[in-house]
Amino acid sequence: MNGERKIRVVVVDDSSLVRQLLSEMLNAAPDIEVVATAHDPLMARDKIKQFNPDVITLDVEMPHMDGLTFLANLMRLRPMPVLMVSSLTEAGADTTLRALELGAVDFVSKPKIDVAGTLRDFSEEIQAKVRVAARARVRANVAPAQLVAIAKRPAGTTLRTTDRIIAVGASTGGTEAIREVLQEMPHDSPAIVIAQHIPAAFSLQFTRRMDTICAMSVCEPTDGQQILPGHVYIAPGGLHLLVERRGARYHCKVSDAPPVNRHRPSVGALFSSVAANVGPNAIGAILTGMGEDGARELKEMRDAGARTFAQDEATSVVWGMPGAAVAQGAAQEVVPLNRMATALLQAAREIGTHTNARAG
Repeated sequence: MNGERKIRVVVVDDSSLVRQLLSEMLNAAPDIEVVATAHDPLMARDKIKQFNPDVITLDVEMPHMDGLTFLANLMRLRPMPVLMVSSLTEAGADTTLRALELGAVDFVSKPKIDVAGTLRDFSEEIQAKVRVAARARVRANVAPAQLVAIAKRPAGTTLRTTDRIIAVGASTGGTEAIREVLQEMPHDSPAIVIAQHIPAAFSLQFTRRMDTICAMSVCEPTDGQQILPGHVYIAPGGLHLLVERRGARYHCKVSDAPPVNRHRPSVGALFSSVAANVGPNAIGAILTGMGEDGARELKEMRDAGARTFAQDEATSVVWGMPGAAVAQGAAQEVVPLNRMATALLQAAREIGTHTNARAG
């Protein structure tokens, strides 16, 4: 945003109440201005041409043309930051994840009941997400991601004290970044533990989606579940995921302890547990995201002997978390997203080679 100019927003929603509430909330911020509203995508198209906004908020379910079709056309013809407004339902979660695949920056959830009361509770969050969206890197989406189901192959289940664990953390833009990394991982990759900032209503749907399209087996872990190669463990929304070591084996600890760095799940909480319990057998990666969650704790991992990576600025939707990690000296390497999976696997191979050499 140049100088003191306000962030210009167009609100698109078929509910007049939601349009009014979102407009009031956003206009209450000194740096945000709702320049127009629209009740359907056809009107939205005209408003976008007329007002050239910095951000649009977009309902996923609207008359005449659904939000996804409109979003796909928008990101192909006139890419711009889009913040989805979706319902807290399984169908809403699935549609929102598809919107993120099409190029939406982020989303906010609107409740099915007491819309006015609940939306007002999230006023600061919505304002913050609009600010982030206004700074986000958005690209034309010429060919939306093709999500193809993958047949699973069994991974090895033997676990040694030298087995590696890859820990990944992300926030804004992270669902797509995680998808890109996981789709490049072969079925017998080292175990991967992930903390992604995502609401409880959306996390299971995201995990199921990843399990369908990845060669590795992907799940939301239960407390005490053993960590095995070939498996991905994604923190349940609203809960921390930690790694514990019991003798030669690693296990998931799922906890409702207070938020860390204002988040639950917290990337920092996961990384701290990996630093303490996995040490030099770990690889850490911090991907796109707003804020600084996980940056300090990635440094803990590096200090404990782990290999550490941060996504580069050019491929990050928001270079907050990885940028903070780089600034704090937490990342040994800064890597573009399309090379992240290769870098993580190479680091895991090098750890295995060094470990075997010591053992010999």
